[in-house]
Amino acid sequence: MPISFKALQVTQREDKRFERHIIKRSTAELPAGELLVQVHYSSLNYKDALSATGNPGVTRNFPHTPGIDAAGEVLECSNGAFEPGAKVIVTSHDLGMETDGGFGQMIRVPSAWALPLPEGLSLKESMIFGTAGLTAALSVREIIESSRISGQEPVLVTGATGGVGSIAVGLLARAGFKVTAATGKPNEAQYLEYLGAHEIIDRASVTQGSERPMLKPRWGAVVDCVGGEILSAAIKATHYDGVVTCCGLVGSPELDLNVFPFILRGVRLVGIDSAECPMQRRRQAWHYLAGAGKLDQLPQMHEEVGLDGLDTRIAAMLKGRLKRRVLVDLRR
Repeated sequence: MPISFKALQVTQREDKRFERHIIKRSTAELPAGELLVQVHYSSLNYKDALSATGNPGVTRNFPHTPGIDAAGEVLECSNGAFEPGAKVIVTSHDLGMETDGGFGQMIRVPSAWALPLPEGLSLKESMIFGTAGLTAALSVREIIESSRISGQEPVLVTGATGGVGSIAVGLLARAGFKVTAATGKPNEAQYLEYLGAHEIIDRASVTQGSERPMLKPRWGAVVDCVGGEILSAAIKATHYDGVVTCCGLVGSPELDLNVFPFILRGVRLVGIDSAECPMQRRRQAWHYLAGAGKLDQLPQMHEEVGLDGLDTRIAAMLKGRLKRRVLVDLRR
């Protein structure tokens, strides 16, 4: 029997403008999939803000419900992969892009997209992390497992006040690394120190001298959330046998550098993809966030809103004015 629920829906008008409204929907309208989940929490990501404003690079078919993150309880699972009542996390894949997403109180998806909520995490905590936390965990695990960093070599995090960057700062500090946080928001220095940053620098200092083919080694490893010139400069300044992870392109999708850092210093560049990440690696990352990587600062790293609070946060995110993760409580 169909169930009615609330959802944020984005519609396209005849004049090609986009509008957002909270409406009543029915589970009969949801796409095909073995798994029906009652969503308790979601979170706001940059990709959600783009989808909510009609960006065709994310979503082309409207009306649509964004939300690439969802955590909740299983109501039905037609293939038996999950029992009713099981708590699950669903992130990435096509959720919130062309498949109606976590800004609705119900989602229907393939069961292969979901993973059981790890012991040690609540549904709420999982969505404070969300895709940003998953991406940060994948990045930090690459550094922990792949690099050979001495205690004196700082780890650089670029875009440190963003969702991925701030969580990466916390995870690296918790793992015992000496973290240098690069940001264009000097007023957030106290927050970055609270997360565990040893040093806060202006992002311009990362790119100083970046026109040269190689820079003096500064970083044992790097988590880059920006791309472009900052990523290029960070690679050139990474110590021998260091690892650089990249997951962002807000600076630029282009990478202007030569092969010297790779063949003279053995630097490794690792791309981080959370959208199509294999389930085994995804599970490992979530179990890390539930265990060794669970941050004590989680309560201070987010603000909580209902569906009716999303409009203002979407606008703020697109203008770069959000200061914390936005947790969306779908139970309201």
